[in-house]
Amino acid sequence: MLALRLALGTHPLVLLRRLLVTAASAGVGFLLLCALGYAVGHPGEAPAALRRLLWCLLPLAATAHLAVAVARTDSALRPRTGLSAVGLGPAQLAVLAATSTAVSCTLGSAVALLVFLHLRGDLTGLPFDGAASELLAAGRPLPLAGAVTLLAVVPLVASLAAAVALRPRRKPLPDEGAAARAERREPRRPSAAPTAPAGLPWGVALIAVGLAVETYAARGASGGVAALPLPGGLGAGPSGVLAGWVLAAVGLALAGPGVTHLCGRVLQALRPGATRLLAGRALMEEARRIGRPLGVACAVASATITATTLYGDGGARPFGPLTGLGAGLVMACTTATLLTAALESRQTRFDTKDALLRLGASRALLRMAVALRALTLLVVFAPLTWAVAALAALPLAAR
Repeated sequence: MLALRLALGTHPLVLLRRLLVTAASAGVGFLLLCALGYAVGHPGEAPAALRRLLWCLLPLAATAHLAVAVARTDSALRPRTGLSAVGLGPAQLAVLAATSTAVSCTLGSAVALLVFLHLRGDLTGLPFDGAASELLAAGRPLPLAGAVTLLAVVPLVASLAAAVALRPRRKPLPDEGAAARAERREPRRPSAAPTAPAGLPWGVALIAVGLAVETYAARGASGGVAALPLPGGLGAGPSGVLAGWVLAAVGLALAGPGVTHLCGRVLQALRPGATRLLAGRALMEEARRIGRPLGVACAVASATITATTLYGDGGARPFGPLTGLGAGLVMACTTATLLTAALESRQTRFDTKDALLRLGASRALLRMAVALRALTLLVVFAPLTWAVAALAALPLAAR
């Protein structure tokens, strides 16, 4: 009940973000129900139905990522002074965030069920002259237990992800003497630079391994390597190529925070002015918060460019409708997650901005620093995304 009251009494922008989670959940629920409908309509093609179900994991992961980002930026669920006195400590707020996420996703699953039943003709007859009857197994009984189980997947996964991401971290109690000595030393030295994320070397290694695996699999595809059929009109491809794509995409996502931190260091090199100093330090401090969703967005963009390059020239409609829906969900969720992370970064820097304004910094200087940060990330990540996509498509395009 408290989660519902908070959902109804929050800012309209917060409600809009929760509606995005609801819409994404509805899309994933519809894809899961379509996979169930395919299994019902084609009982002798269990492997194909299982592949359709497994390909729903990508939109599901993107939706859970968006739900976590929205839960992080929810101002009503942040720890504040006095909440612990009424029984709303960090652990209780994490549970409340998971409950709010579950409510939003459950609403989306209900919408997906209504749309699915309407397109099957179970509510008011077949719409669109029965165009989707074969795809959704219209006229055949739908197993209720299977539909309910699949629809419960999205709320369960998203709420668990939000609870784990927002769980309170235990910190060791500080030694009073050591804290006093550190406080006395603090005015004598400048604050230390933020530590670099540890994922850059691993991300580069995964990208290299993924491209190598893909190249090897593409060269051996003509020698009898087993092909993995893809749903939605993508044909079939060697399983090693898909494994290489996945490794390269994971490496790009893992390297995002490290690349962002490196961009901040480069901006502050060679006697920087105030604008470069502010922009670079902000990138270093926000490397993990901004770098992770930025790396994921670049991985999705790289995979999209690769797929479009390989399959976009074969005809007017190279992708099936459900494949297009899944790809659209992944791209929309990653973009919304990136924008939500940028908003969270802006909210966390309010105190720093006010302090700089009190010290005499102009608003124009702060706006220039923000623009420089965005331009730097665009200049670095756009060529990196294109390069990974081109290298991933090169072995298959040369076949």
